[in-house]
Amino acid sequence: MKQYLKYAKPYLHAFIIGPILIIIESIGEVIMPLLLSHIIDYGVNYNKSVSYIILVGIAMVFTAICMLAGGVGGAYFAIKASSGFANDLRKDLFKKIQNFSFSNIDQYSTGSLITRLTNDVTMIQNMLQMMLRMALRAPSMFIGAIIMAFILNWKLALVIMTIIPFLVLAIYLIIKIGFPRFTAMQKKLDALNTVTQENLTNIRVVKSFVREKYEESKFKKANIELKDKTLHAMKVVIFTLPVITLAMNITTLAVVWFGGRQVIIGSMTAGVLTAFVNYVVRILMALMMMSMVILNSSRALASLKRINEVFNTEIDLSDKTASRKDKIIQQGKVEFKNVYFKYYKNNKKWVLENINLVINPGEVVGIIGSTGSGKSSLIQLIPRLYDVDKGEVLVDDINVKEYSLKNLRDGVGIVLQKNVLFSGTIKENIKWGNENADDNTVYKFAEYAQAHGFVSSFKHGYETELGQGGVNVSGGQKQRLSIARTILKRPKILILDDSTSAVDTATERKIRENLRTELKDMTKIIIAQRISSVIDADKIVVIDDGKIVGLGKHSELINSCETYKEIYYSQMDKEVTA
Repeated sequence: MKQYLKYAKPYLHAFIIGPILIIIESIGEVIMPLLLSHIIDYGVNYNKSVSYIILVGIAMVFTAICMLAGGVGGAYFAIKASSGFANDLRKDLFKKIQNFSFSNIDQYSTGSLITRLTNDVTMIQNMLQMMLRMALRAPSMFIGAIIMAFILNWKLALVIMTIIPFLVLAIYLIIKIGFPRFTAMQKKLDALNTVTQENLTNIRVVKSFVREKYEESKFKKANIELKDKTLHAMKVVIFTLPVITLAMNITTLAVVWFGGRQVIIGSMTAGVLTAFVNYVVRILMALMMMSMVILNSSRALASLKRINEVFNTEIDLSDKTASRKDKIIQQGKVEFKNVYFKYYKNNKKWVLENINLVINPGEVVGIIGSTGSGKSSLIQLIPRLYDVDKGEVLVDDINVKEYSLKNLRDGVGIVLQKNVLFSGTIKENIKWGNENADDNTVYKFAEYAQAHGFVSSFKHGYETELGQGGVNVSGGQKQRLSIARTILKRPKILILDDSTSAVDTATERKIRENLRTELKDMTKIIIAQRISSVIDADKIVVIDDGKIVGLGKHSELINSCETYKEIYYSQMDKEVTA
């Protein structure tokens, strides 16, 4: 819990002032019944003094105003403290997730991370707010009312004490039963968020395959499971209120019964009995508030545990041990030395095995191979999206682990297979590569990527708003915008991971020509399914089953590498057939 104190420190004044004001309200709760008893006993029954009633009434009004100020002020500072705490917690949680490596992210579903950032943090915020408003008010009101009850009539106060152990036992059972149920409920909320996120992100695929009924069925199942777990958890809440209300009513009846008998025989006044009944209600209300605080705390603890899982996740890619953090990539040379890699450490089979490869500065290198051969896995080791298990990857003859992640990734531009654009204008998306680039520079690099023509044809040009994920542009247009965004970085190493698959061959040829002539100092690594995409490369790397099985120019590989020959002739046959 110590790690969370830093989120409370900026709002320490609110955490202190709020409870003080709440205590003022609680003191008023204890004083009011006593003042009322004085009006009944001394103002009405004994002295029959209007002036006394007015005087005590003024005191009650003043007390009520103080209670109002304490209640409103306490609520304000409770909200300020809890919302500020949640804001800072959510910010750090998001920052932690942003620093996750790909393998860290693989441990969680997207829906789970969204739930932890939103619902779980909100649960903690609500718990803090409730605790600040009730955690001191309930005990202070409880203790004050108990003391006043014993002062007024200690024998009658014992009636109250008999019910308290049963309520304490009920609260204990609520906590013990509630915690695992709320944890299960949050997991089902994760599952529902994951289903929803996948469906909305891929809605076009769903519609194109006419899978709406299937997705509705999947959502319905996740929704029903969440409903069932919620009902299972909320039964604890449903059970709490009636039990405490029953205890309140039984205790009040007992007090009125025994107290009424004392009033009849003259050993207690009507005013004292009235005050006593008020104190009974306050005692039991305080117990109810404490039970609700504990119940919500149980739910919040389940959320806190899930947030701790994220904070305690060890980031397996960091530059804390980097010995050359100030070093930047200047040449663009890449070398793989005896590299072995697999995504899951308990897998027996290597994804990449004994990779040895040198890519010289400014070279155009093509990487080709069958689906699942390890092409994308290989290039993801260069910017340290994953780390090697054995061997090392060098950039400019320096192990990539010795660079800071920022400097390493600033020097490597990568267009992944799945092109992602963000909500905003086309210009804003391209300027992800360089937010300080002027318009002419943006247009120039868009032209290099063969994007300027189609962007200019839009009504609003570069100010055209893109939908989420770039849904209002075609696959080929999305790829070209992604290439423009990446080359605007002016990286020393450019990686194109099958990033022109949706572009026609003529446009692809122009892009390659622009990269060769206009960005000739940039080392270019092109992963492709089509041999035509890499046929003019300085050298071509052929990968099969995680191993390099061929290396050289097209003219060399067509005679020396069976795998390359098979890919080439299979594609040539398709073109002839087409």
